[in-house]
Amino acid sequence: MTIRTRFLNTLAVAALTATTGGGLMLPAAQAAAPQVKTQAPGFYRMMLGDFEITALSDGTIPLPVDKLMTNTRPGQVEKLLAAAYVGQPVETSINAFLINTGARLVLVDTGVGSLFGPTVGNQLLTNLRAAGYQPEQVDLVLITHIHGDHAGGLMAGDKRAFPNAVVRVDKHDADYWLSTANLEKAPDDKKGAFQGAMASLNPYVEAGKLQTFDGDTELEAGIRAIAARGHTPGHSFYAVESKGQKLVLWGDMMHVAAVQFPEPSVTIQFDTDSKAAAAQRKKAYAEAAKQGYWVGVAHVPFPGIGHVRADGKGYDWLPVNYSLGR
Repeated sequence: MTIRTRFLNTLAVAALTATTGGGLMLPAAQAAAPQVKTQAPGFYRMMLGDFEITALSDGTIPLPVDKLMTNTRPGQVEKLLAAAYVGQPVETSINAFLINTGARLVLVDTGVGSLFGPTVGNQLLTNLRAAGYQPEQVDLVLITHIHGDHAGGLMAGDKRAFPNAVVRVDKHDADYWLSTANLEKAPDDKKGAFQGAMASLNPYVEAGKLQTFDGDTELEAGIRAIAARGHTPGHSFYAVESKGQKLVLWGDMMHVAAVQFPEPSVTIQFDTDSKAAAAQRKKAYAEAAKQGYWVGVAHVPFPGIGHVRADGKGYDWLPVNYSLGR
């Protein structure tokens, strides 16, 4: 018998012994290791011409969208969610976007901060640092609208989270949400929105760091505000362009991808003027699909960047293809 044959026979006997309980012991399993149940830091980077775009996650919030959506038919929302394999409540992303122009660092929206309590938000600053930046480096903060999940992150405790930044927002939103008269006459269940807005913005007002604009306005080289009123009185898009490439940041132009892409007419209770918001959505979808530019959305699954394609009377959302960024 050759050495090779004896070796193979030995292996066969060992395998047989193992399968018949003949005494060969396998290493103990390590399944007792605890499950981690957390994600990696939430940032995603891409280039837009000469600009670096970093999507930043401020976590997610569960939304009972079947109760929040308006202008719907019975069962319509549930059917659309089921078709997209999305359960309820919908775990809804809170996305913000950082633009490095090479000369300036511009943040669009800031997430929730601590406005919604300890279990929602409070992740944007951590993810900003994980992405390689410090809050002190931010030169300019652009707010799409003054709702808590977009402006709440302006504060870190009792300090301005971005101490060296100027904050810019459409004056119609500032005039509405920072008005004590509007706070006093608001229903009790709406007063918190005004109080959150004031807590987030007033420290910047007092520091001389809040600057408003009115409608379509060039804010920085390659960054322009576009009036998109309806969701709030001063809701704005921000168009970012470099080297012939374009990204439009939509803020809260839409909330639920599985519902509002196939059915753009569906609205949400958060809208100040639902009719105007629906008109803005249909216009934005049509333009993005026709021109083929990138869009960034606050509440579609992170990183919230993609393209829109027409599909019959509705649209398809095509998320960015993952890239290592090299």
